[in-house]
Amino acid sequence: MSLWPRLRSRRLPVVRRDEGGGGRVRLAMVCFTLLFVVIGGRLVYLGFTDLPPSAAWRSAQDAVAATRPDILDRNGEILATDIRSVSLFAEPRKVVDADEAVELLSTILPDLGNADTRHKLASKAGFVWLKRELSPSLERPIHDLGLPGVGFLVEKQRFYPGGAVAGHIMGLVNIDNQGIAGVERTIDGRGLSDLHALGFAQTRNLEPVRLSIDLRVQHVVRDELARAMERYRAIAAIGIVLDVDTGEVVAMHSLPEVDPNIPSQALEKDRMNRATAGVFEMGSVFKMFTIASALEAGVATMTSTVDASRPISIGRHTIRDFHGKGRVLNIPEVFIYSSNIGTGRLALQLGPTRQQQFFRDFGFLGKLKTDIPEVGAPIVPGSWKEITAVTTSFGHGLSVSPMQTAAAGAALVNGGRYIPPTFFARTRAEADQVTTRVVSEETSQSMRTMFRMNVEKGSGRRAEVKGYFVGGKTGTAEKVVGGRYSKEKNLNSFLAAFPMDKPRYLVLVVVDEPKPDPKTGGGRTAGMNAAPTVSAIIRRAGPLLGVEPRFRDPAAGPLLVSY
Repeated sequence: MSLWPRLRSRRLPVVRRDEGGGGRVRLAMVCFTLLFVVIGGRLVYLGFTDLPPSAAWRSAQDAVAATRPDILDRNGEILATDIRSVSLFAEPRKVVDADEAVELLSTILPDLGNADTRHKLASKAGFVWLKRELSPSLERPIHDLGLPGVGFLVEKQRFYPGGAVAGHIMGLVNIDNQGIAGVERTIDGRGLSDLHALGFAQTRNLEPVRLSIDLRVQHVVRDELARAMERYRAIAAIGIVLDVDTGEVVAMHSLPEVDPNIPSQALEKDRMNRATAGVFEMGSVFKMFTIASALEAGVATMTSTVDASRPISIGRHTIRDFHGKGRVLNIPEVFIYSSNIGTGRLALQLGPTRQQQFFRDFGFLGKLKTDIPEVGAPIVPGSWKEITAVTTSFGHGLSVSPMQTAAAGAALVNGGRYIPPTFFARTRAEADQVTTRVVSEETSQSMRTMFRMNVEKGSGRRAEVKGYFVGGKTGTAEKVVGGRYSKEKNLNSFLAAFPMDKPRYLVLVVVDEPKPDPKTGGGRTAGMNAAPTVSAIIRRAGPLLGVEPRFRDPAAGPLLVSY
């Protein structure tokens, strides 16, 4: 019997399609489609919308956005300006893998491959700095790493086109572009920091600040000081040029110098600003102040005489001349021959009380008042006795800054008016508002006469510049080493003004520890090194300052010419 009919007659089970299953599939497809639409829309939204930054990020952005005004010299040349810079930051909460981020960053910035960087990136802080002031060559490769939570902030970096040419005057800014020294700090103190705090200094709309400095003359002073240091093998040198009618500092330099583009140099003690922050016993330059005081007080006249034939003895102290004439000297001779004895006797006639008051009027007994914060306090004798009056009369026992000396010297040649020095542009009318009279016109005229005589036939002969009628006074001061005055180490100075018939500018040069010529043994005194350095500065700077040379003595009267 065949099986086929039997198989055909058997019924097979019928599988029915579940109508409800298709609906669930369709529902799932719709849900996933909606989910992807939402995610895609969110991505598009984020692509066109900035996420609100953290409070720490906003604070950092506000700090680095602050702009500083350009600083210009008196002729409009840029001394300091802001340039674009970028800094690397991180928002640790957004960093996916701190270890990976450190590893990748260290391939470009090896100094970030350390535990400190990893600690920053693994923290819960809202914002951390990783590297400030990156060069443009590093910005692109770091950006290309594509690290989440790591980015850049554009900030302002201070740049000084002249480098060290006016470094001590400019001062410094910190990493946040805030002034911390020199004129930069003064500008902050005059309201810039308040503008930053209020958010009004975020754009380049600040008025430039114009200084009294002439960049051309500044370069001349710097160049000649460097030559003097090399020629005389000195350890330091200082140069100052003042406008005697306004008190404007036309140039000021101190070597060794500071480049404000390299802030770390400011930490080296040998690079201090010796012109205003350093205080020294200035030596025989001080004799001109003692002589002026004696003339002003009426204890001497230009025709008076002083016995310099024998030393001055006070208690255990004996005052002698370096190269004494051993005779009676008149007042111009005391000045020209730089007599310690003659000056000391004038101080005794003047008396300690009056001498102290004159020195106070000249600004020697208090801190210098000027526009930069780096100002040294003078070292003043504890008591003012007769021996104090004698020694300070020729610059021993009283230490002041070179800028104090220059400002007081200007008063001796400008008609007797003491004008506090300034690094900002100042008119004659503005100067008159801060002027105090310290000596009379007559005394000033007498001092100008002696200044000129000293260059014509005294210790200042090497300061002469034909056509400029230079006058001045030398100062060769023995430095104190181990509590004693050293015969081997001098601080030499020469203070000059030109033209002496109507002075316009004062020049002060200080050469610290010049060495004698190895062949002749000479060159240690101020007349041999500081005076010729002043001459070189005036020769180059005079034409730049608009002082026209004249090749006929103005005291000779009118010139008769026949045609």
